Amino acid sequence: MPRYLLSIGFIFLVWPLTPSASNLGIAAFEGVWQGNAVSESTVSANFRLTSRDIDIIVQGINDGGFSITWNTVQRQKGDPNNPRAKLKSTSMWFSPVRHNVWRSNKNNDPVSLPTPYAWAFIKDRTLEIVTVQIYKDGNHETQIYRRTLSGTGMTLEFSRTLSGKQVRSASGRLVKVCLLYTSDAADER
Repeated sequence: MPRYLLSIGFIFLVWPLTPSASNLGIAAFEGVWQGNAVSESTVSANFRLTSRDIDIIVQGINDGGFSITWNTVQRQKGDPNNPRAKLKSTSMWFSPVRHNVWRSNKNNDPVSLPTPYAWAFIKDRTLEIVTVQIYKDGNHETQIYRRTLSGTGMTLEFSRTLSGKQVRSASGRLVKVCLLYTSDAADER
């Protein structure tokens, strides 16, 4: 039998064993990621385009959930020629609802309480986190974070809308700098 036929047969035999993009779970996103992004704003007169340094920590939890912390160094206040840097840090914990869908552990009624309702899901190679907050006057804010795995790391796409009108977007690239091996995040919930 020719060697090329053996090779083709082997490929078809092993191919179903390789994970496809649709089979990615939260473990594929676990680790410490660092990079930068560019943010565009329609509501800032002096800081329409700003640079941000970003790090993201994703850690699986034994119950099938995960925690995520993202730190962003923003440069959008003060003198436009010498902006002040400000660190903004957000942490969220998610519990599984069904395969590759999670809800935030802090969810409440978004109409009655001033906290956002959040959920996360994985589709193909993208971990998407959506938050919705409804204000007292009925206006609402939606933030969508898309973190997509690529061959060289992770791309980030962010959008923020107020009552359906986009007021900020950001896009950037991150690389994994560290793997995490513990599930201690469950103790912090």
